[in-house]
Amino acid sequence: MPVEALTLSVEFNHTIVLTPDREKSARFVAEILGLEPGPSAGMFLPVITDNGVTLDFATVDIDIPVQHYAFLVSEEEFDAILARLVAARVPVQADPHGRHPRRLNRNDGGRGVYFRDPAGHGLEVLTRPYGTDPDSPLNGVTEEIPGAV
Repeated sequence: MPVEALTLSVEFNHTIVLTPDREKSARFVAEILGLEPGPSAGMFLPVITDNGVTLDFATVDIDIPVQHYAFLVSEEEFDAILARLVAARVPVQADPHGRHPRRLNRNDGGRGVYFRDPAGHGLEVLTRPYGTDPDSPLNGVTEEIPGAV
C-alpha cells in the first residue's frame, strides 16, 4: 500500500517498562488493573490496556530510573482496583510525593490514587483526566481509604 494511502491519527501504541523482573512486574500491574499478561514476545512480556496500548515489560540488569505510568479508568474499575490494592496490602497515597498516605484524591471531581510497582515505578489510577474540571470544589480534597496501608 502506498504511504500516501495511509491516513492515521497520532496514537500512543506501546512503551517499554524496564524492570529487574519482567514476570513479577507484568503480573503485578496486570493483576491490579484487572488485565492479563500476553504471551512472551522475545525479551518482552506485554500487558495490553483496553485502549490497545501495550506495556512491554523487559528484564534488565541496570540501575533503572523511576518512571510514572497513569491509567484512566471508570468509576467502577477504580473501585475494583482500589479493592485489589487494599487486599494486596499495597501502600497507596493521594499524591505522588507521599504526603497523603492511605488516602485518595478527588481532583477534577473524580478520584485518583498513587502506588508503586515491584520495580519502584510510580503508578496512578484516576477517573478524570487532569484539568477536566479546574473549578471543582473537590480539587485538593483527599479521602481516607478504609483498610489501606
